Amino acid sequence: MPLSATGQATLNGLWIKAMPVLFVLLWSTGFIGAKFGLPYAEPFTFLFVRFVCTLAVLYLIIRLMGECWPTSPRLWLHIAVAGMLVHATYLGGVFSAIQAGMPAGVTALIVGLQPLLTAVLARSWLGERLSGRQWAGIALGLVGVVLVLQEQLDLQAGTLFAGYGWMALLFAGVGLVGISIGTLYQKRYCTGMPLTTGTFIQFLGATSVLAVAALLFETREIDWTPTFTLTLLWLIFGLSIAAILLLMALIRRGEASRVASLFYLVPPVTALEAWLLFGERLGWLALGGIVVAVIGVAMAVHQPKATSRPGAD
Repeated sequence: MPLSATGQATLNGLWIKAMPVLFVLLWSTGFIGAKFGLPYAEPFTFLFVRFVCTLAVLYLIIRLMGECWPTSPRLWLHIAVAGMLVHATYLGGVFSAIQAGMPAGVTALIVGLQPLLTAVLARSWLGERLSGRQWAGIALGLVGVVLVLQEQLDLQAGTLFAGYGWMALLFAGVGLVGISIGTLYQKRYCTGMPLTTGTFIQFLGATSVLAVAALLFETREIDWTPTFTLTLLWLIFGLSIAAILLLMALIRRGEASRVASLFYLVPPVTALEAWLLFGERLGWLALGGIVVAVIGVAMAVHQPKATSRPGAD
Protein backbone atom coordinates (compact mmCIF):
# COMPACT_ATOMS: atom_id res chain seq x y z
CA MET A 1 0.00 0.00 0.00
CA PRO A 2 1.61 3.30 -1.07
CA LEU A 3 2.30 5.91 1.58
CA SER A 4 0.24 9.05 1.73
CA ALA A 5 1.84 12.38 0.99
CA THR A 6 1.91 13.12 4.73
CA GLY A 7 3.53 9.76 5.51
CA GLN A 8 6.11 10.25 2.78
CA ALA A 9 6.91 13.73 4.04
CA THR A 10 7.33 12.34 7.58
CA LEU A 11 9.73 9.66 6.36
CA ASN A 12 11.69 12.22 4.39
CA GLY A 13 11.92 14.44 7.44
CA LEU A 14 13.16 11.57 9.61
CA TRP A 15 15.75 10.64 6.97
CA ILE A 16 17.05 14.20 6.78
CA LYS A 17 17.40 14.32 10.58
CA ALA A 18 19.16 10.96 10.63
CA MET A 19 21.67 11.78 7.88
CA PRO A 20 24.21 13.69 10.06
CA VAL A 21 24.09 10.98 12.74
CA LEU A 22 24.53 8.27 10.12
CA PHE A 23 27.51 10.11 8.67
CA VAL A 24 29.24 10.31 12.06
CA LEU A 25 28.59 6.59 12.66
CA LEU A 26 30.07 5.73 9.26
CA TRP A 27 33.08 7.96 9.89
CA SER A 28 33.81 6.30 13.24
CA THR A 29 34.07 2.89 11.56
CA GLY A 30 37.16 4.05 9.68
CA PHE A 31 39.22 3.52 12.84
CA ILE A 32 37.60 0.12 13.34
CA GLY A 33 38.31 -0.84 9.73
CA ALA A 34 41.98 0.02 10.24
CA LYS A 35 42.08 -2.24 13.29
CA PHE A 36 40.52 -5.11 11.32
CA GLY A 37 42.66 -4.77 8.20
CA LEU A 38 46.14 -3.83 9.41
CA PRO A 39 47.15 -7.35 10.50
CA TYR A 40 47.04 -8.30 6.80
CA ALA A 41 48.64 -5.26 5.09
CA GLU A 42 50.94 -2.39 5.97
CA PRO A 43 49.33 1.05 6.39
CA PHE A 44 50.43 2.78 3.17
CA THR A 45 49.86 -0.32 1.05
CA PHE A 46 46.43 -0.81 2.61
CA LEU A 47 45.44 2.79 1.92
CA PHE A 48 46.89 2.73 -1.60
CA VAL A 49 44.77 -0.28 -2.59
CA ARG A 50 41.72 1.26 -0.94
CA PHE A 51 42.12 4.57 -2.79
CA VAL A 52 42.80 2.97 -6.18
CA CYS A 53 39.56 1.02 -5.87
CA THR A 54 37.76 4.13 -4.62
CA LEU A 55 38.98 6.11 -7.63
CA ALA A 56 37.57 3.47 -9.99
CA VAL A 57 34.15 3.55 -8.31
CA LEU A 58 34.11 7.34 -8.10
CA TYR A 59 34.96 7.65 -11.78
CA LEU A 60 31.98 5.48 -12.70
CA ILE A 61 29.73 7.63 -10.49
CA ILE A 62 31.06 10.81 -12.11
CA ARG A 63 30.39 9.43 -15.59
CA LEU A 64 26.87 8.33 -14.65
CA MET A 65 26.06 11.66 -13.01
CA GLY A 66 27.68 13.71 -15.78
CA GLU A 67 29.60 15.82 -13.27
CA CYS A 68 31.81 18.69 -14.44
CA TRP A 69 35.56 18.83 -13.89
CA PRO A 70 37.47 21.93 -12.72
CA THR A 71 38.67 23.97 -15.69
CA SER A 72 41.60 25.67 -13.94
CA PRO A 73 44.93 23.78 -13.72
CA ARG A 74 45.73 25.85 -10.62
CA LEU A 75 42.53 24.61 -8.93
CA TRP A 76 43.42 21.02 -9.89
CA LEU A 77 46.77 21.46 -8.15
CA HIS A 78 45.27 23.01 -5.03
CA ILE A 79 42.65 20.25 -4.76
CA ALA A 80 45.33 17.57 -5.16
CA VAL A 81 47.48 19.17 -2.43
CA ALA A 82 44.46 19.33 -0.11
CA GLY A 83 43.85 15.64 -0.81
CA MET A 84 47.45 14.78 0.05
CA LEU A 85 46.98 16.47 3.43
CA VAL A 86 43.38 15.53 4.25
CA HIS A 87 43.53 11.92 3.05
CA ALA A 88 47.13 10.70 2.69
CA THR A 89 48.77 12.45 5.67
CA TYR A 90 45.74 12.14 7.95
CA LEU A 91 44.86 8.52 7.22
CA GLY A 92 48.50 7.52 6.89
CA GLY A 93 49.09 8.83 10.40
CA VAL A 94 45.95 7.19 11.79
CA PHE A 95 46.66 3.78 10.26
CA SER A 96 50.33 3.92 11.31
CA ALA A 97 49.38 4.81 14.90
CA ILE A 98 46.91 1.94 15.15
CA GLN A 99 49.44 -0.48 13.62
CA ALA A 100 51.97 0.72 16.21
CA GLY A 101 49.58 -0.42 18.95
CA MET A 102 47.60 2.69 19.86
CA PRO A 103 43.98 1.81 20.73
CA ALA A 104 41.45 2.90 18.12
CA GLY A 105 39.55 5.02 20.65
CA VAL A 106 42.68 6.90 21.74
CA THR A 107 43.70 7.47 18.11
CA ALA A 108 40.22 8.81 17.32
CA LEU A 109 40.46 11.14 20.31
CA ILE A 110 43.84 12.61 19.31
CA VAL A 111 42.94 13.27 15.67
CA GLY A 112 39.49 14.36 16.87
CA LEU A 113 41.20 17.46 18.26
CA GLN A 114 41.35 18.71 14.66
CA PRO A 115 38.77 21.50 15.24
CA LEU A 116 40.92 22.80 18.09
CA LEU A 117 44.18 22.84 16.15
CA THR A 118 42.39 24.21 13.08
CA ALA A 119 41.02 27.08 15.16
CA VAL A 120 44.49 27.91 16.50
CA LEU A 121 46.08 27.76 13.05
CA ALA A 122 43.26 29.82 11.52
CA ARG A 123 44.02 32.57 14.00
CA SER A 124 47.44 33.17 12.44
CA TRP A 125 46.86 31.92 8.88
CA LEU A 126 43.41 33.30 8.10
CA GLY A 127 43.32 36.08 10.67
CA GLU A 128 40.28 34.62 12.44
CA ARG A 129 39.67 35.62 16.03
CA LEU A 130 39.09 33.10 18.80
CA SER A 131 36.45 33.78 21.43
CA GLY A 132 36.96 33.14 25.12
CA ARG A 133 34.68 30.12 24.77
CA GLN A 134 36.91 28.67 22.07
CA TRP A 135 40.08 29.19 24.13
CA ALA A 136 38.39 27.43 27.05
CA GLY A 137 37.42 24.59 24.71
CA ILE A 138 41.01 24.27 23.48
CA ALA A 139 42.25 24.09 27.07
CA LEU A 140 39.68 21.43 27.97
CA GLY A 141 40.57 19.40 24.88
CA LEU A 142 44.23 19.34 25.87
CA VAL A 143 43.38 18.43 29.46
CA GLY A 144 41.23 15.55 28.20
CA VAL A 145 44.05 14.13 26.09
CA VAL A 146 46.50 14.44 29.00
CA LEU A 147 44.09 12.50 31.23
CA VAL A 148 43.75 9.72 28.65
CA LEU A 149 47.51 9.46 28.10
CA GLN A 150 48.14 9.64 31.84
CA GLU A 151 46.10 6.49 32.35
CA GLN A 152 47.81 4.81 29.39
CA LEU A 153 51.26 5.60 30.80
CA ASP A 154 53.22 2.45 31.64
CA LEU A 155 56.95 3.07 32.00
CA GLN A 156 57.65 -0.45 33.28
CA ALA A 157 56.37 -1.97 30.03
CA GLY A 158 59.29 -0.42 28.16
CA THR A 159 56.99 1.13 25.57
CA LEU A 160 56.09 4.38 27.42
CA PHE A 161 52.37 3.63 27.16
CA ALA A 162 50.40 0.41 27.60
CA GLY A 163 50.91 -1.43 24.31
CA TYR A 164 52.46 1.42 22.34
CA GLY A 165 55.29 3.90 22.40
CA TRP A 166 56.11 7.44 21.41
CA MET A 167 56.17 6.55 17.68
CA ALA A 168 52.44 5.77 17.77
CA LEU A 169 51.85 9.13 19.43
CA LEU A 170 53.98 10.80 16.75
CA PHE A 171 52.00 9.09 13.95
CA ALA A 172 48.70 10.24 15.46
CA GLY A 173 50.12 13.75 15.78
CA VAL A 174 51.12 13.75 12.11
CA GLY A 175 47.57 12.72 11.19
CA LEU A 176 46.16 15.52 13.35
CA VAL A 177 48.43 18.16 11.82
CA GLY A 178 47.75 16.86 8.30
CA ILE A 179 43.97 17.10 8.47
CA SER A 180 44.11 20.45 10.32
CA ILE A 181 46.38 22.10 7.76
CA GLY A 182 44.52 20.37 4.93
CA THR A 183 41.20 21.73 6.17
CA LEU A 184 42.54 25.29 6.20
CA TYR A 185 44.29 24.83 2.84
CA GLN A 186 41.08 23.61 1.26
CA LYS A 187 39.12 26.47 2.80
CA ARG A 188 41.57 29.03 1.42
CA TYR A 189 42.42 27.66 -2.01
CA CYS A 190 39.66 25.24 -3.04
CA THR A 191 36.49 27.29 -2.65
CA GLY A 192 35.45 26.58 -6.25
CA MET A 193 35.94 22.81 -5.93
CA PRO A 194 33.18 20.68 -7.49
CA LEU A 195 32.06 18.14 -4.90
CA THR A 196 32.28 14.82 -6.77
CA THR A 197 35.10 15.49 -9.22
CA GLY A 198 36.95 17.47 -6.57
CA THR A 199 36.82 14.44 -4.28
CA PHE A 200 38.21 12.33 -7.14
CA ILE A 201 41.14 14.72 -7.59
CA GLN A 202 41.78 14.71 -3.84
CA PHE A 203 41.96 10.92 -3.79
CA LEU A 204 44.18 11.03 -6.88
CA GLY A 205 46.65 13.30 -5.08
CA ALA A 206 46.52 11.16 -1.95
CA THR A 207 47.06 7.96 -3.94
CA SER A 208 50.22 9.32 -5.54
CA VAL A 209 51.72 10.09 -2.11
CA LEU A 210 50.75 6.70 -0.71
CA ALA A 211 52.25 4.92 -3.73
CA VAL A 212 55.61 6.56 -3.09
CA ALA A 213 55.41 5.92 0.67
CA ALA A 214 54.55 2.25 0.16
CA LEU A 215 57.37 1.87 -2.37
CA LEU A 216 59.97 3.45 -0.07
CA PHE A 217 58.99 2.17 3.37
CA GLU A 218 56.96 -1.04 3.02
CA THR A 219 57.17 -4.56 1.59
CA ARG A 220 53.80 -4.08 -0.20
CA GLU A 221 52.72 -7.60 0.73
CA ILE A 222 49.02 -8.27 1.35
CA ASP A 223 47.43 -11.32 2.93
CA TRP A 224 44.11 -11.51 1.07
CA THR A 225 42.10 -13.16 3.81
CA PRO A 226 38.27 -12.94 3.90
CA THR A 227 38.57 -10.53 6.84
CA PHE A 228 40.88 -8.20 4.94
CA THR A 229 38.77 -8.35 1.76
CA LEU A 230 35.52 -7.60 3.60
CA THR A 231 37.19 -4.79 5.55
CA LEU A 232 38.57 -3.29 2.35
CA LEU A 233 35.15 -3.44 0.69
CA TRP A 234 33.56 -1.72 3.68
CA LEU A 235 36.15 1.05 3.72
CA ILE A 236 35.69 1.60 -0.02
CA PHE A 237 31.91 1.53 -0.27
CA GLY A 238 30.81 2.30 3.29
CA LEU A 239 33.31 5.02 4.05
CA SER A 240 35.06 6.44 0.98
CA ILE A 241 31.91 6.32 -1.19
CA ALA A 242 28.76 6.25 0.98
CA ALA A 243 30.05 8.62 3.68
CA ILE A 244 31.44 11.08 1.14
CA LEU A 245 28.26 11.05 -0.96
CA LEU A 246 26.22 11.47 2.22
CA LEU A 247 28.34 14.46 3.19
CA MET A 248 27.87 15.97 -0.27
CA ALA A 249 24.11 15.51 0.04
CA LEU A 250 24.18 17.24 3.41
CA ILE A 251 26.23 20.13 2.02
CA ARG A 252 23.77 20.57 -0.84
CA ARG A 253 20.89 20.65 1.64
CA GLY A 254 22.71 23.19 3.83
CA GLU A 255 23.16 20.63 6.63
CA ALA A 256 26.96 20.51 6.80
CA SER A 257 26.97 22.55 10.01
CA ARG A 258 24.93 19.80 11.69
CA VAL A 259 27.65 17.30 10.80
CA ALA A 260 30.28 19.60 12.30
CA SER A 261 28.20 19.89 15.48
CA LEU A 262 28.15 16.08 15.86
CA PHE A 263 31.68 15.34 14.72
CA TYR A 264 33.06 15.57 18.25
CA LEU A 265 31.06 12.41 19.08
CA VAL A 266 33.35 10.29 16.87
CA PRO A 267 35.94 9.49 19.62
CA PRO A 268 33.45 8.12 22.20
CA VAL A 269 31.56 6.21 19.50
CA THR A 270 34.85 4.73 18.26
CA ALA A 271 35.88 3.82 21.81
CA LEU A 272 32.54 2.04 22.31
CA GLU A 273 32.88 0.15 19.02
CA ALA A 274 36.48 -0.83 19.82
CA TRP A 275 35.39 -2.12 23.23
CA LEU A 276 32.58 -4.20 21.74
CA LEU A 277 34.63 -5.60 18.84
CA PHE A 278 38.18 -5.84 20.19
CA GLY A 279 37.83 -5.65 23.95
CA GLU A 280 39.77 -2.38 24.13
CA ARG A 281 39.15 -1.22 27.68
CA LEU A 282 39.66 2.30 28.94
CA GLY A 283 39.65 3.04 32.66
CA TRP A 284 37.64 5.70 34.39
CA LEU A 285 40.38 8.29 34.08
CA ALA A 286 40.62 7.77 30.30
CA LEU A 287 36.84 7.76 29.91
CA GLY A 288 36.67 10.98 31.91
CA GLY A 289 39.39 12.41 29.68
CA ILE A 290 37.37 11.57 26.58
CA VAL A 291 34.32 13.31 28.06
CA VAL A 292 36.41 16.40 28.93
CA ALA A 293 37.95 16.48 25.44
CA VAL A 294 34.55 16.07 23.78
CA ILE A 295 33.17 18.99 25.79
CA GLY A 296 36.20 21.05 24.81
CA VAL A 297 35.81 20.32 21.10
CA ALA A 298 32.07 21.02 21.32
CA MET A 299 32.80 24.40 22.87
CA ALA A 300 35.41 25.22 20.23
CA VAL A 301 33.21 24.37 17.23
CA HIS A 302 30.05 25.98 18.58
CA GLN A 303 28.97 29.11 16.75
CA PRO A 304 26.19 31.47 17.83
CA LYS A 305 23.10 31.19 15.66
CA ALA A 306 23.33 34.83 14.72
CA THR A 307 26.64 34.28 12.92
CA SER A 308 25.99 30.84 11.44
CA ARG A 309 25.29 30.42 7.75
CA PRO A 310 23.52 27.53 6.02
CA GLY A 311 26.11 25.21 4.60
CA ALA A 312 28.99 26.79 6.51
CA ASP A 313 31.45 24.19 7.74
